[in-house]
Amino acid sequence: MSTTITADIDVDVPVRTAYDQWTQFESFPEFLSGVDSITQIDDALTHWVVSFGGVRREFDAEISEQVPDEHVAWRSVGEVAHRGRVAFRPEADGRTRVELTMEWEPEGFVEKAGAALQLDDVLVKRDLQHFKEFIERRETPTGAWRGEVHDAAPGTAPQFGRDGTLGDDPDLRL
Repeated sequence: MSTTITADIDVDVPVRTAYDQWTQFESFPEFLSGVDSITQIDDALTHWVVSFGGVRREFDAEISEQVPDEHVAWRSVGEVAHRGRVAFRPEADGRTRVELTMEWEPEGFVEKAGAALQLDDVLVKRDLQHFKEFIERRETPTGAWRGEVHDAAPGTAPQFGRDGTLGDDPDLRL
């Protein structure tokens, strides 16, 4: 059974700054708990090493959709079932609303127990707070990638409704 997590936070930096920092995947371990490392293989492929509750996993994730200053969507490649989307919305006074939706398939006792207790929700919200603190403290991103990625195979990318949530098509569920 898959788990869907949604969270959002307002950050006190412009959309471009928040978005540009999010494109720096290799810096994620600085503010995302459980992320040991991310290696950017090419413009649309990353390799992740994560740890949660003593369980270590490695997987590849491909960027399926990326539009500067708007959103980044991804999905895992291979056995690990994980996908999501982060959107960036301009707010008043140069602030940005960061909206995150993730869907993943917990494996093993530790991950299933964590999902059942909604510990993953707590971690995601805490990690967004860490992102906020990281980018507000820096005031400038560690780098930027302003290119676009559009899925070459229609219908295989995560499908999101206009509200940014994952669609309800059962064929698209993990």
